[in-house]
Amino acid sequence: MSFEDPDDLEERERAALEALLKRLGDDEFVLAERYTEWQVRAPTLESDLALANVAQDELGHARLWYDVLGDLDLEERDLVYERDPGDFRHSTLVELPFPEGDWADAVLRSYLYDSAEELRLEALVDSSHPKIADRVGKIRQEETYHLEHARNWLERLAADEDGRRRLQDALDRLFPHALTLFEPVDEETEAAVVDLGLRDATLEELGEAWLSTVVPSLESLGLEPPVGARVDDDTFEITAEALPVERGRDGTHTDAWFDLHAELTHTYRELGRSETTTIMESPE
Repeated sequence: MSFEDPDDLEERERAALEALLKRLGDDEFVLAERYTEWQVRAPTLESDLALANVAQDELGHARLWYDVLGDLDLEERDLVYERDPGDFRHSTLVELPFPEGDWADAVLRSYLYDSAEELRLEALVDSSHPKIADRVGKIRQEETYHLEHARNWLERLAADEDGRRRLQDALDRLFPHALTLFEPVDEETEAAVVDLGLRDATLEELGEAWLSTVVPSLESLGLEPPVGARVDDDTFEITAEALPVERGRDGTHTDAWFDLHAELTHTYRELGRSETTTIMESPE
């Protein structure tokens, strides 16, 4: 299967490509928006600058994925400013607001997300779509730094009782939503993503690999992931009971997302715009 010429794509191929790219781009875009809320509020100047850089990277990654959707005649205004909020396909993990001043939430959320992103990008290295494969290398370099930053802070916070307590509170709150990173847009479309070689691992495989990494890591720091992740010492799976009601991928979202979407599109709507302003060329 070749994705060289978008005009040659059949309906199944186009749907699979669009679903995959929206998963990738929407996650990064919404997470970047949330991270910007920590500017000048992080516990140290160094961590403030680090998270600002992470937000900038994530926004750049979203743009890289959205740019590929341009081949399907979807422009920035269609993907962000004039898109119904219920059409976004990001995980609910990235849309949740940060409890005020809770740095443990930011650290843990970053660790959960970036650990999943590491696996997801690895599964895209040999993608049958050349533009996806070309972008993975650059994104992986930056995501490696994001994960290292999250791990360092996770260990730092878990080193004392108060930090572990705050991390545990965040884990109880966020873990079910992190599982939605591996939920399908719909079963048929997700099967096509793998069948067509766009990604070389199923969502079930990625979810189990993620659990087998993060659960032991969190437990080694004295944290207890919610029940529903471990089958036995060596087996992990995501169960329906462990998932939240709103899962993001299927278009169901928390109220927080609709508030955030209204906020980020406010200026565009208030100015009565019908086109977006570009300050740099499309990424190569």
